[in-house]
Order: sequence, then structure tokens, then C-alpha cells
Amino acid sequence: MTLNKTIRHTIESKLSELRAIEKVTHDICQTCGLTVDQQENISIAVTEAVGNAIVHGNQYDPSKKVHIEYHITDRDIEISIQDEGEGFNPDAVPDPLHPDNLMKESGRGIFILTELMDDVQYDMSGPGTKIKLVLHYGK
Repeated sequence: MTLNKTIRHTIESKLSELRAIEKVTHDICQTCGLTVDQQENISIAVTEAVGNAIVHGNQYDPSKKVHIEYHITDRDIEISIQDEGEGFNPDAVPDPLHPDNLMKESGRGIFILTELMDDVQYDMSGPGTKIKLVLHYGK
């Protein structure tokens, strides 16, 4: 059987919405038969990206939403997260491994995403920021 499915969710800009997205992500990972490590990596990455969309992108604005789309095939999981904020330049984010930044409480999100996922892409062409996270797991 060939797997080719897309699941879409739209949430309010509230951190309390993260729990529901964590459950959806977990259920999708279970369906795909991912390893525990792969499941944890995706869960952390999605939680980080959605949290950033709520906090930094939409700035908790109740009139703005976060749109999450999971595209699942036999080989990959692609997760797109789009906020309705002003956008940002990922190249302008300071290097979290630079000695001046090691003790800062924020600024590690992009680093975390790139370490956990096989591919991370940013799209600033529309309203807000759209990030695509990809994990290759199939043969």
C-alpha cells in the first residue's frame, strides 16, 4: 500500500494549543511506524516551530492563526508551519554556539530544528513565515 496523505490543522495563537498538536504529531508518527528517536525528534521540532510561530510570529495575537500541514508518504514526513506575522530573516539570527550567545535563554530554535530534521526550509514569500520540516524515513 502506498501512503500519500495530507492532514491540516489551524490553531489559535495560544501556547495551550501545543498539547493538541503534540498529540496529532504523535499519532502521525505512530501511523508511519517511526522509531522512538524519530518520533521524539519530530515532536520536539514541531513543538519548537509552532511555539515560535505563536510567540514570535503572531506575538500571541488572538486574531492570528497558525496553520500546520503534515504531508506523509512512504518515504518522508513534511510538516509545514505558517504563522500570520511579519516574517523574519533566519540568517539574521545570531549563532547560538558563539561564546557570546551560549548563556542566552533564547535563540536556539533554528539550530534545534536543523539538528533534528533532515531538511529545514523557510518561505517568506507570503504573509508571515512558513517553515517546512522534512524527515526521510522510508526506503
